[in-house]
Amino acid sequence: MAKNRQPIAKRCKALGISPAVMGYSKKTTIRNPGNGMRRKQSEYATQLKEKQKLKFIYGVLEHQFASYFDMAERQTGMTGENLLRLLERRLDNVVFRLGFASRRDARQLVNHGHFTVNGKKVNIPSYLVKPGDVIAVREASRSSVKFSKLTGADAPLVTTPEWMERNKEALEGKILRMPERSDIEFEVEEHLIVELYSK
Repeated sequence: MAKNRQPIAKRCKALGISPAVMGYSKKTTIRNPGNGMRRKQSEYATQLKEKQKLKFIYGVLEHQFASYFDMAERQTGMTGENLLRLLERRLDNVVFRLGFASRRDARQLVNHGHFTVNGKKVNIPSYLVKPGDVIAVREASRSSVKFSKLTGADAPLVTTPEWMERNKEALEGKILRMPERSDIEFEVEEHLIVELYSK
C-alpha cells in the first residue's frame, strides 16, 4: 500500500490548509516563517497546487487521483463537484468524518480490517460508500484502547457532516445521502483542477 509520508504540518503550510483538516488541531510549524513573501504564482502553479491539496488531504496518489477525475468526467453534472463527491465517499474519509480516527490513521485502520460496511468487513480505504450504508467498528476491535476511548462521558466531541449520522455508543455511522459541495469544510477551487486536466 502506497503511503504519503510527508510531514503534515509542513505540507499543510505549503498548501495553505489548516492541520485541522487532517484531524490534527495542535500541529504547527515554524519552518520558513517568511514564505508569505514569495513571488506571484503562475496559472499552472496555482492549478497544480489545488490538485496537490486534494491529493494530500484525501491521501491519494497521482494514478488513483487521475482515475477519480476520469470517473467524475463521465458522471452527469459539474466535473469538479463530482470529483469532490467521489473523494468524500472514500471509506477512509468517512471513518475520519465520523470521528473514529485522524485522516492518516483512518486509512491504516481500514486497511487492517477494523471496520465493517453493512456488517461485512471491508479493508479497502478507497471503497465508495453510498446512501444507506452503515459503517461500524468491528466487534473484535471495540475493546482496543484506540476505540474504547471514543465512547462514554469522556469521549471527544465530534461534529459530523449533514450527509451522515453517528451513533457514539454503538461506534457506528450511517450514510444518509450523497455528500454535496456545501459539505466540504475546507477551501478548494476545484474548477482549477478541471482546467489543469483540460489542457
